[in-house]
Amino acid sequence: MNISRRTFIAAVALTPIACGTPLGYQRGTPITQPQPTPVIRAPKVGQEWTYNQRDLFNGKTLGLFTDRVASIGATIIIERTDENGGRSSNEVQGPWGTVITDPHWSRTISYNPPIALWPQELSDRWAKQFITKYSLAGYPDNLYNWQEYMSVHGWEQITVPAGTFLTLRYQNLIHYESDDANKVNCIRKETIWFAPSIGRWVVREISGSYMISGQLGAANLEDSYQWQLTSFK
Repeated sequence: MNISRRTFIAAVALTPIACGTPLGYQRGTPITQPQPTPVIRAPKVGQEWTYNQRDLFNGKTLGLFTDRVASIGATIIIERTDENGGRSSNEVQGPWGTVITDPHWSRTISYNPPIALWPQELSDRWAKQFITKYSLAGYPDNLYNWQEYMSVHGWEQITVPAGTFLTLRYQNLIHYESDDANKVNCIRKETIWFAPSIGRWVVREISGSYMISGQLGAANLEDSYQWQLTSFK
């Protein structure tokens, strides 16, 4: 996992994702860097964001999910429920914009140390690499390597069911160590449209792939999902 940024980016960029189709099913209208730079809305108990999740391989809708700020203290707790009121793991931030626990993957992930959830500078030229460890829910003592390169790709005006938003589009390229020792060259890609005015993303798309140790040929594809904002408060 101790590889240079250039080697890491090149390795990820050459990995086939979603049968060669890049992330970016959502499209926005590029705009120049806004002046002054938008301010990120601060967290407040009761804020909510509801998303429609769909499978990007077959287009099927998988349900509505609501993230709600439940408490603010040493950490910020964001509860996650589905349309039937079912609860999943909480998202934990601390401070705002730094993620400790993320329930949006297929399995809830906790980072040690925490990493940025969105760009630390709202600039179309910002980029940074994060190297951390992660654990899976229920197994806090089992730590695995996580290397992530976050890069901004510009400001865009984008329309989703919840309305039209000024967003900063950025991408995460992730190389991680699987808890399954047979899986190698594990790659994930995210494209995210972050709206400072609501303190949250309005679109998030993820995809990934991996190889089995000793495998030849094409990589195995993970599920590919998109979340679109349908409402917020």
